[in-house]
Amino acid sequence: MEFDLIYNMASSIKKNIKKVIVGKNEVIDLLLVALISSGHVLLEDVPGTGKTLLAKTLAKSLDCSFKRVQFTPDLLPSDITGINYFNQKVGKFEFRSGPIFTNILLADELNRATPRTQSSLLECMEERQVTVDGETKTLDTPFMVIATQNPIETQGTFPLPEAQLDRFLIKINMQYPTKDQGMDILKRFKTHNPIEDITPVANVEDIKKAQESYSKVYVADDILGYIVDIVEATRKHTDVVLGVSPRGSQALLKASEVYAILQKRDYVIPDDVKYMAGPVLSHRMILTSSASIRYGNSNVVLNDILRNVPVPSEEVFNQAGDEK
Repeated sequence: MEFDLIYNMASSIKKNIKKVIVGKNEVIDLLLVALISSGHVLLEDVPGTGKTLLAKTLAKSLDCSFKRVQFTPDLLPSDITGINYFNQKVGKFEFRSGPIFTNILLADELNRATPRTQSSLLECMEERQVTVDGETKTLDTPFMVIATQNPIETQGTFPLPEAQLDRFLIKINMQYPTKDQGMDILKRFKTHNPIEDITPVANVEDIKKAQESYSKVYVADDILGYIVDIVEATRKHTDVVLGVSPRGSQALLKASEVYAILQKRDYVIPDDVKYMAGPVLSHRMILTSSASIRYGNSNVVLNDILRNVPVPSEEVFNQAGDEK
């Protein structure tokens, strides 16, 4: 698939989502980056900001399978992956697939499930497969997990471990709407829910082609070095206990490639990397206890790193067309 076709597909999906979601252009872009780069998304914010609605609108914009699971403390891993049960009619065990066997899985309030149930997603998200009773089953393609969580409530919740957070390509905060956006929301939903009018604008084959083609975006060696320098800086910063893993650097490269396409470019520039660094890297860093109290989150530290890591020369990217 040519890059302009990927851009056109993404534009159509974005236009569809904007019929329901008000004033979240950057959030929608990040969601599309994850979709095209075969990544998973963690939507985090207070209740009522449209996390679940955004995920359901994306699913309705795509002609593919979609399932939603409400995570609760009593949910079991087999409720996600499926089980082998004895079918008395045929006299043998048969596999009953769980909701994980879909193209898009909405894991609503993921942090309400126990760590045991949360861990059932680790293999699925990273290796795109499920192992039940020693038998490995491959998941459908494309496969995307969109998880939501409320960062405010602590009673009855189980914080996601670092291994689980590292599986998410992007973490998105929805944030409250402005006054004008709030009025638009009231008008839009006053008499009718617009999500009921959403129809698919892309199918499974479109998404597969995009996922197979985006990595052909040109990336100069200087950009690769820039990504590595940023990641290494997270490991050496005095306010960071645990820096970004090699999986994180790969995620930043993938996200930067797709974001370049969404900006109608077939090559990556430093601004693409800097823009995607926050959503891709912030949830992969563990701050010291004093830094956590002082800053609240890792964005302040990450911004400090981006200010201090040398940016590659623009001459490299002005000549990008000649080098391809």
